[in-house]
Amino acid sequence: MGLPRLVCAFVLALCYCGRRASGVPGEAEQPTPELVEVEVGSTALLRCPLDAPGNLSHVDWFVVHKEKRTPIFHVRQGQGQSEPGEYQHRLSLQGPGTALAVAQVGPHDERVFLCQSRRPRSQEHRIQLRVYKAPEEPTIQISSKGISVYSQEPQEVATCMGRNGYPLPQVVWYKNRQALKEEKNRIHIQSSQIVESNGLYTLQSILKAQLVKEDKDAQFYCELSYRLPSGNHMKESREVTVPVFYPAERVWLEVEPVGMLKEGDHVEIRCLTDGNPAPHFTISKKNPNTKEMEEQETPDNGILVLDPAQKQHSGDYQCQSLDLEDMTSLSSETQELLVNYVSDVEVSPAVPEGQEGSSLTLTCKAESNQDLEFQWLREKTGQVLQEGSTLQLLDLKREAEGGYRCMAYVPSVPGLNRTQLVNVVIFGPPWMAVREKRVWVKEDTVQNLTCEASGHPRPVISWNVKGMESKQEELDPQRVLGTLSVLVTPELLETGVQCTASNSLGRNTTTIFLTQVGLTTLTPDSSTAAGPSTSTVSLSPHARANSTSPEKKLPEQESKGVVIVAVIVCILVLALLGAVLYFFYKKGKLPCGRSGKQEITMPPSRKSEFVVEVKSDKLPEEMGLLQGSTADKRAPGDQGEKYIDVRH
Repeated sequence: MGLPRLVCAFVLALCYCGRRASGVPGEAEQPTPELVEVEVGSTALLRCPLDAPGNLSHVDWFVVHKEKRTPIFHVRQGQGQSEPGEYQHRLSLQGPGTALAVAQVGPHDERVFLCQSRRPRSQEHRIQLRVYKAPEEPTIQISSKGISVYSQEPQEVATCMGRNGYPLPQVVWYKNRQALKEEKNRIHIQSSQIVESNGLYTLQSILKAQLVKEDKDAQFYCELSYRLPSGNHMKESREVTVPVFYPAERVWLEVEPVGMLKEGDHVEIRCLTDGNPAPHFTISKKNPNTKEMEEQETPDNGILVLDPAQKQHSGDYQCQSLDLEDMTSLSSETQELLVNYVSDVEVSPAVPEGQEGSSLTLTCKAESNQDLEFQWLREKTGQVLQEGSTLQLLDLKREAEGGYRCMAYVPSVPGLNRTQLVNVVIFGPPWMAVREKRVWVKEDTVQNLTCEASGHPRPVISWNVKGMESKQEELDPQRVLGTLSVLVTPELLETGVQCTASNSLGRNTTTIFLTQVGLTTLTPDSSTAAGPSTSTVSLSPHARANSTSPEKKLPEQESKGVVIVAVIVCILVLALLGAVLYFFYKKGKLPCGRSGKQEITMPPSRKSEFVVEVKSDKLPEEMGLLQGSTADKRAPGDQGEKYIDVRH
């Protein structure tokens, strides 16, 4: 009886061991799998650490799902072969058959992998593959409706989205950097998830809350927490402010720009309130006569634009608000608006006139709500002539004619000023542009001659010859320009042309000399207005009729200078030649006849004629140049005669 019992015990022991080796669920505890973590898209390396090195030459790989094994790869004699299926093209051996590489890992690869060897005995190793993917940057969108403080239930504040993460990230909401937690009837966080076709998760989280007026500037954002093989990480959305609607408690006025205002400024009067949204506004102004507040037109709610601001806009203003939700009305305190001004400037006399040599007084006046100062300026130059409201012009000259501007300004308000321009007229006979002028012409051609004159009363221009065409043009109230077209004849070349300007106070003339092209003789009083190709003579309006025009003197002095230089050069050359001849004569180096010397002689009747005669009608100061250049050839008593003897 003892032997059968021993046999039964041995059989039971074999059965127990077989069950443990067979891995039947529930009958034996499975060892904890090795953990391998990778990111989506990378390559996972699965190692099979079996006991005997020889076992690696005969290995089978499986994926395990609900304890069901599916073969995916076989190793025989160190060579690998994939099984048909989802892993057929993504598996390879790394090293001498020691590790299995899984390429392009995705969320669906998060499984248990098993390697098994049956030679020389059965062995297996389990590997748990974990896959991770960081979500995209979270986006946040505030509620477009806003939140009213009157709401009795939590209202939607914002929505947070975290896309394409794995596994599902965790979301935390913050207000002003403080984490928010679920709170009954106050804060509620509603989250949902979407599984994309690639196995990644998209998280959507909605924050609902009851807000108060103090939350109008609160900053909300969401935070996503997730894990990678490298550890725990988090990403934050941008901060947003949610519209919070609450009733106004007070209303006030604001004026732009700030500071002292002046006429012409762009002024805006704004109604402001501490409520949101802004209520309906009306702006009123006190009537200075009835003392009643009168509503002003405001096309833009709560904004009254004064452009340009005028002095009549000054006064007391008030703003009223009406909350259309609860129909409550509020009024601001009255605010005074002051628009500083300067009235139109008046100058007396309004049309200032005076005779040459007399005096003239101009007076300027204006009004303002501030202290005024006055200033007189010359219009054509901008020069400040005098400070004060009165300008005195003494001993009037023709040059004093023209524009004068009076400026009234307020020193305490920069830019506040007004001006008035008056034109001073000086009575007198006509002024001619020049007294006389010379122009190059060609005989038997038509020449346009112009003559300019000014005066008050305005003069009339006439000519002493009859031309082909004559006309007169008014340049301004005191200045005229006469034009005459003439045929150049020998008589005109000899006599010239004369234009006469006349008014009720006198007359004056300008003479135009005509010089034919090709003639080079210049007289001391000649002057050219243009070169030979000039066909029109223009006379500048800057000189008195009874004075010599500066424009005429410039070419005359230039011609005199040329003559002086020519004479000086001739004298120097002759003097140098005489000195050289005299030197060789004294040294006996001049070959004269057979003796090698010859006296330079002239017939007695001709010796007295060998002189240089310098004739000039130059001014005395110009002759001084000639005298200085020949001082070494004059006797001590010589006073600058015009004859220089170079015979010796």
